Amino acid sequence: MLAAGVGGQSERLAGHRRKMAVESRVTQEEIKKEPEKPIDREKTCPLLLRVFTTNNGRHHRMDEFSRGNVPSSELQIYTWMDATLKELTSLVKEVYPEARKKGTHFNFAIVFTDIKRPGYRVKEIGSTMSGRKGTDDSMTLQSQKFQIGDYLDIAITPPNRAPPPSGRMRPY
Repeated sequence: MLAAGVGGQSERLAGHRRKMAVESRVTQEEIKKEPEKPIDREKTCPLLLRVFTTNNGRHHRMDEFSRGNVPSSELQIYTWMDATLKELTSLVKEVYPEARKKGTHFNFAIVFTDIKRPGYRVKEIGSTMSGRKGTDDSMTLQSQKFQIGDYLDIAITPPNRAPPPSGRMRPY
C-alpha cells in the first residue's frame, strides 16, 4: 500500500511539473514579445560594424568572404545594436556622395558564419531609399538578430535602375 501511495504522489508531482513547464514557456513567449529595450548610447560602448557595399544592386558572393578574405569595399562604422537601417543609410551616403541621389536603393543583408558547414550564409533584412520613407527605415540590427562579428552587406542601386527582386541572390 505504501508503494501505491508514493507512486500516486509522484504522479501528482509530475503533473505539477508539467504545469510549471507550460507556465514557463508562456513566460518565455511573453518575453519575446516585449519591445526592444532602448540602448543608452552615452553609457554603452559602440560596436565595430564591418560593412561591405556594391553599387551594382547585387550582394557580394559568399565565396568572397571565404578563407579569411573579405571584399575590398569595406566601411568600418562604430555604432550600436539599436542602429536603424535609415541611420546606416545616412552614414553610407556620407562616404559615397553618388548614393545621395534621390531614389537610390539600399538593400541590406547580414552575412554570418554558417554553423552547419564551412563558410558564410546571407540573410536579407530590409531596404531603404534615398529621399523616401519606407517600412524598413526603423528596423534595427538588434531586431534582425544581428550578432557582433557578423558583417553587413549593402547592395546599392542607383536611381532609375530597378533593384533585383528581393530574396533573390546571385548563385554561389
